[in-house]
Amino acid sequence: MLTILDKYILKRYLATFAAMLLMFIPIGIIIDVSEKINFMIENKVPFLAIVIYYYHFTIYFANALFPIFLFLSIIWFTSKLANNTEIIAILSSGISFSRFLRPYFIGATIISIFVLLMGFYVVPVSSEGFNNFRYTYLRRDGKERMRGDNTDVYRQLNDKEFLYVSNFNPTSKMAFNFALEKFEKEKMVSKITASRIKYNEKDSTYTLYDYTKRTVGKLGDKIEVLPEKNVKFKFELEDLTPVVYIAETLRLDKLIDFIDKERKRGSSNINVYLVVFYKKFSIPVSAFILTIIAVAVSSMKRRGGMGMNLTIGIAVAFGFVFFDKIFGVLAEKSTFSPLVAVWFSNFVFGILAVYLLRNAKR
Repeated sequence: MLTILDKYILKRYLATFAAMLLMFIPIGIIIDVSEKINFMIENKVPFLAIVIYYYHFTIYFANALFPIFLFLSIIWFTSKLANNTEIIAILSSGISFSRFLRPYFIGATIISIFVLLMGFYVVPVSSEGFNNFRYTYLRRDGKERMRGDNTDVYRQLNDKEFLYVSNFNPTSKMAFNFALEKFEKEKMVSKITASRIKYNEKDSTYTLYDYTKRTVGKLGDKIEVLPEKNVKFKFELEDLTPVVYIAETLRLDKLIDFIDKERKRGSSNINVYLVVFYKKFSIPVSAFILTIIAVAVSSMKRRGGMGMNLTIGIAVAFGFVFFDKIFGVLAEKSTFSPLVAVWFSNFVFGILAVYLLRNAKR
């Protein structure tokens, strides 16, 4: 059962966090509008598209800066408790510091579950809307950049099949210099080539122009040559070069399937997808770590008052985000372990949280 004290602190915890979101999100929107208004006018972006974009922007922005908002909100209201000597009164009544932390942990649990579910189902939808708008209206050649490099595309479709195209146009759903090789026990058994391949939406088939198929046999090869042939393949041309932010737009179940498929294909972007996957779990856990640090830092009166606590809090919060971003990029651009990169900030600041908590108890 929650006591009056638990309800009091929990209410302040959740209310201050909500107020922090309501205060900073409009500021973020105003800054974003000021930066992009010229592009919107120049590209004649429909008003409804702008409204939908800022709905997605709100969710995307809040999720990205969630650790900072949470940390500053706890620093803020806990410092007020300390300055009003409320914490001294609570601890003097015989309540231990560990017991004092209970409503904070309950609040962190509520927010963690909320952020976890948002990350699984809501944030992916908003991430897709947010990124689609930016690449469609706000970036030059944005539609082409959505799929990264579309030249010299090599893909391993499964354990036996390998595909290559020299160039892929996602708008026309057409690829050039197509080659599909099939192997059995490390020996090629067939190879299909075409100067051009086009996807047909009506019947989900592909039209191959200058079609050639070589089937390797023990006594001799069999060659089939046609000027044009319709073939049905299990892959989709769009899978050759998925949009650069594809992992951010997938719900958890689809993301797991996508990563499994890309790993089997030998995708060079697998680390990018794994970073997105691991962050869905690491960010909610950070709520507990940042809660402990914030309470430990702000639960004592300081000469600088709330200003000093906020200064320390901002430094720690931005340090957390800095390490999180740096190691995330490191994992995406190198062979560094995505799991280590994503959880590194939680590990380091978790140790800091334990250290500060011990000193705060004293």
